[in-house]
Amino acid sequence: MDLNDSTSLAELMSRYVSTETGFGVPKNGWRICLAHEFKEKRKPFQARDVSLSNMIEHISLGVRYLRWWYKKTQVEKKAPFIDMFRALPLRQIYGAPLGGIGGGSITRGWRGDFCRWQLNPGMYHYKTVIANQFTVCLRRGGQTVYQQVLSTERPPTLQGWNWGYCGEYAFYHALYPRAWTVYHLPGQNVTLTCRQVSPVIPHDYKDSSLPVAVFVWDIENKNDYALDVSIMFTMVNGSGHEDDKIGGHWNEPFHLEKEGESVSGVLLHHQTPVNPYTLCIAAREKSDQEISHQKAFSPKGTCSALWSDLMTDGRLDSPKDSSTPTKKGEKVAAALAVSCSVPANQHNSVEFSLAWDMPKITFGSRERIYVRRYTRYYGTKGDAAPSLSHYALTHYSKWEDSIDEWQRPILQDGSLPAWYKSALFNELYFVVDGGTVWVELPEDADISGGLRPEDGGLPAQPEVVKEYGRFAYLEGQEYRMYNTYDVHFYASFALIMLWPKLALSLQYDIAGSVVQHDPTERLNLMDGRYSPVKTRGVVPHDIGDPDDEPWVRVNAYLIHDTADWKDLNLKFVLQVFRDYHLTQDEQYLKDMWPICQTVMETELKFDKDGDGLIENSGYADQTYDGWKVTGPSAYCGGLWLASVCMMCKMARVLKCESVYQRYRDILERGSAAFDKLLWNGKYYNYDSSGQSLSNSVMSDQCAGQWFLRASGLGDDDYQAFPKEKICSALKSVFDLNVMSFAGGQMGAVNGMRPEGVPDRSSVQSDEVWVGVVYGLAATMIHEGMVDEGLRTAEGCYRAVWERMGMAFQTPEAYCEKSIYRSLAYMRPLTIWAMQHALSNRPNHTETTDKDVGQD
Repeated sequence: MDLNDSTSLAELMSRYVSTETGFGVPKNGWRICLAHEFKEKRKPFQARDVSLSNMIEHISLGVRYLRWWYKKTQVEKKAPFIDMFRALPLRQIYGAPLGGIGGGSITRGWRGDFCRWQLNPGMYHYKTVIANQFTVCLRRGGQTVYQQVLSTERPPTLQGWNWGYCGEYAFYHALYPRAWTVYHLPGQNVTLTCRQVSPVIPHDYKDSSLPVAVFVWDIENKNDYALDVSIMFTMVNGSGHEDDKIGGHWNEPFHLEKEGESVSGVLLHHQTPVNPYTLCIAAREKSDQEISHQKAFSPKGTCSALWSDLMTDGRLDSPKDSSTPTKKGEKVAAALAVSCSVPANQHNSVEFSLAWDMPKITFGSRERIYVRRYTRYYGTKGDAAPSLSHYALTHYSKWEDSIDEWQRPILQDGSLPAWYKSALFNELYFVVDGGTVWVELPEDADISGGLRPEDGGLPAQPEVVKEYGRFAYLEGQEYRMYNTYDVHFYASFALIMLWPKLALSLQYDIAGSVVQHDPTERLNLMDGRYSPVKTRGVVPHDIGDPDDEPWVRVNAYLIHDTADWKDLNLKFVLQVFRDYHLTQDEQYLKDMWPICQTVMETELKFDKDGDGLIENSGYADQTYDGWKVTGPSAYCGGLWLASVCMMCKMARVLKCESVYQRYRDILERGSAAFDKLLWNGKYYNYDSSGQSLSNSVMSDQCAGQWFLRASGLGDDDYQAFPKEKICSALKSVFDLNVMSFAGGQMGAVNGMRPEGVPDRSSVQSDEVWVGVVYGLAATMIHEGMVDEGLRTAEGCYRAVWERMGMAFQTPEAYCEKSIYRSLAYMRPLTIWAMQHALSNRPNHTETTDKDVGQD
């Protein structure tokens, strides 16, 4: 079933020369030698990659975008939410992010670098801070015999440190939310295993919100004599951003003892005018270990004094007072060391934590102050870092128990391939590192849009939102829009399966915005027309740009008029019933029912000829906004029929018989029309126009059936599509879009011609969309095509994680050669739809893989 599984894994580990497997490193996950270099180097999609015909067709759009881009960047001095001129270059360096959900994130790369920062909500800073390192010191008989920065880098600064660790003796292993780095120390007969643990725990709405991570260092001494070992953690006060030099930053040591446990460390107070925060490095005190610190040092020049301090006795000089605030242009850093003895042929461990406390946040417009979710437990004063560190260091073992309990059944399922287990958990990184914010609902907030339940609206403060707060994540780190709804439609499976209360909270926010109307005229870049920012009765594209004011000014998108986004309303209805099916939350269904009726009435306006099918015009729908379409399409028409089917089911659940009969009639007429207009004997045509490309094979043509199956529907009274036609369509997609594209090694291309060549009529039709492929795979699995579904998805994982070097930055799209688009994207979270489908296979009995432990 695997595509050359052992061969591809061997390539990532081919330069590893040690035989050491590390301490407690699991079998499953993504593994790479620190000396590995990816052969494939891709470039981001740019204007020059557009074909001449498409360029001519969209020249007016290009001019409008250029004017808008110039105004945004040069006049307003802001970052465009999509910057077509400054796409992120591919850096093949990233690893599992640190921290819980919604409190900001810091990414530690697979070579150990702290290299991606998202402390200000939704705004990313891509900077490797070279002084942020772990260093090991080995001592024997009172003498230092080995001292090494555990980094393969050889930077031009900090020349007083011993750099250039040989990456051939180390490997990185990720099974999110944990990661392991194994360092064999050449010539020392010592192996270090750094285990990184973040509190990302399904169905846990307290600890999962904490902005903290733990590093457990397991030290294996395989000599026949004892060693004294020190691990030093250095951290700069800041993130490598220009505000590190504004002055006023200061550090202070701390010690906190409670409940019989003590931690010590250094607080790094970052005093920016907007969103100030405190970083904290800390260690857990043990009777046989010693903690020492250097509260402040300058992370420039040779920095040889700190190096010599550690080398002298394996400890740091530990002044107790606070450092003086930095002057403008200065940077300051801190160091923390833990020393222990490791007997001959024995093992010991030391524990560090990294926490950051930014309790109050404002977005770009600075209109409102929000408080993060974790402040419910730790307050908003900005003094929580010591308590956060103490809690993390004394509770991480419980986090790991919960993580093991969650992951074990999947990891032990012998019917699932190894690549899938890695993909399933590691793609979850985006829940934390997707610019995610999780904030408390203000006491005076009203999310209903002004329409109360008695008038067909919502409560001002639904219970789930009051209790679990507001949640938002970006479409992508480059496509900076919160809760982009057409993409969330795919990614939402991760939330509804693992943190369902957050999924429901997000739905309430979207539902409240449906009834809102903003008549402000705004230029639509796609067609050059002016139209209202927000139309009543329509689901918004997103809830705003973090560089502006999310939740207040919804819909940052400038490509279409909201009234033309037919698929967003449909996707709302589909998610409402899917969420109810998985949660059985009756109050949620009752609250959403009037909103569902409102958006469906909006959709029915597009049923021009009364055949039960809505009409498309201009472009296929919002999701595939590069493909022209005329008349009903397989994608949007299929979503419509699935929505009508779900309206029937919801009406029956809520005992609304007249509504049921109405939508039953629409479903019968629509299904017949859909079949007549689009079915060609093998699959559903792209659209019903009869034009030269209308019979292209669209990989996502069965998305409506996917959601029906995921919601327990699709048969008998709640069937919109004949099963035999769905299976035929999926087989056509597998044969053409998957196996006839790139040798079947890269997933499914969006559009394929029936003669077996990609549809190149638009900039999106010949792309592979990773999240769409995972959704397609889930659809296949629901229909009994398990092997085909896994093979389809496997191509994406192999391409992204093993050949292109895009680990922990899975893109929205890539072409067969050379190009990718939009790194670190929301939609690949759709892989959890595969898990939903696999878990609901009929007559499925898990086969146990007993070899799931250590290698």
